Amino acid sequence: MNALHSCSRRFEEPVDLNDVARDDGYLFVRDGIGMAGRGTAAEVPSTDVAAVLTAIVARPGTFEPRAIGALPFAPGSTGTFVVPSVSVMKTPNGEQHLVTVADTADEAEKLLETAHTEIVGTQRSLPEPRAGRFDVGALTQVEVYLAAVAAARDAVRRGDLTKAVIARDIEVAASEPIDVHAVLLRLKASFGSSYRYSLRGLVGASPELLVEVDGETVRSNPLAGTTARTGDPATDRALADALLASEKNQIEHRVVVDMVHDALLPYCSYLDWEPEASVVAVANVQHLGTRVEGRLSRPIHACDLARLLCPTPALGGHPRDAAVDLIARVEGMDRGLYGGAIGWCDARGNGTFAVTIRCAEFSADRTRARLFAGGGIVAESEPLAELAETQAKFQAMLSALVRP
Repeated sequence: MNALHSCSRRFEEPVDLNDVARDDGYLFVRDGIGMAGRGTAAEVPSTDVAAVLTAIVARPGTFEPRAIGALPFAPGSTGTFVVPSVSVMKTPNGEQHLVTVADTADEAEKLLETAHTEIVGTQRSLPEPRAGRFDVGALTQVEVYLAAVAAARDAVRRGDLTKAVIARDIEVAASEPIDVHAVLLRLKASFGSSYRYSLRGLVGASPELLVEVDGETVRSNPLAGTTARTGDPATDRALADALLASEKNQIEHRVVVDMVHDALLPYCSYLDWEPEASVVAVANVQHLGTRVEGRLSRPIHACDLARLLCPTPALGGHPRDAAVDLIARVEGMDRGLYGGAIGWCDARGNGTFAVTIRCAEFSADRTRARLFAGGGIVAESEPLAELAETQAKFQAMLSALVRP
């Protein structure tokens, strides 16, 4: 591949990243900070993304390009990353940068002009409200899921493993194509503090930070252990208190925190974490969460750390190999990208990756969407209670999709 060229421009006009991504672009954003892109300057395996970004020739003093991509659930799998032709970056200090990437410096400059006019000079109208018929059905049959939960619980009780995550999938079939742009805007309204993403038909709102590298600082915020939210403050407080007091959920959570800590520690001069889990609430559920932060002792790319951590025990189990093997035997579905990682990275190794949960995979014609939900299984798990937990988790995407 010949060297790519990039240039950038800082601008002040307000832009919604959802309106940049729209129906067919790329998005990774939380609380208004992140990136959106359109077009494809390069598409590369996850193993090559750092080298490709480093080789891009940038005009001095400009904002550097980023790649956005996803890693599959299966350990050791190679994900795909895209360097968009046009990207808009929003930084934590409030800056907005337009970045273009093309085969030559002149083409990148010309694209910068046309993209700036299109993005900041055109007011996006809200997608028109639509009504249609939606059919929701199980892809993984409930009986298969319940049997898989029981098999995982029994394996834990025998001492074969400490935890395994069992998931199931459902399908939403629509009478007309689902407007992804409208789905992104609804996710923004309900899950603005989650990591919202859109990448080639994979759309979701994940509350869980897998790993973030910002210079020498590395962060993670593993989540495991779940209870519902009802909308009633008193009831939700009682549910949160019960979650904190639950031995079953605390065991499930501690397994994840310990794995993240042990995986990151060899790369850090120090690594600190909250001594006690706290409750992380999103629109439909509440989780146990523990923030982890440290300082890197040597350079390592965010994508490499994401590959190291993926899949975490929050989506696979512990020990990982035994849990993944059990999942493959009893779960009855191919997870694909679900349970892996999704995010962005740059040439210096910075990046942010979320765990790929609370998501839907759209068909090419956008008339079908495959949704996933799962939970951690330990010795005290009960199949019907785990089924109820998946039903609560499905609501994140169902509420954004179904508009009868």
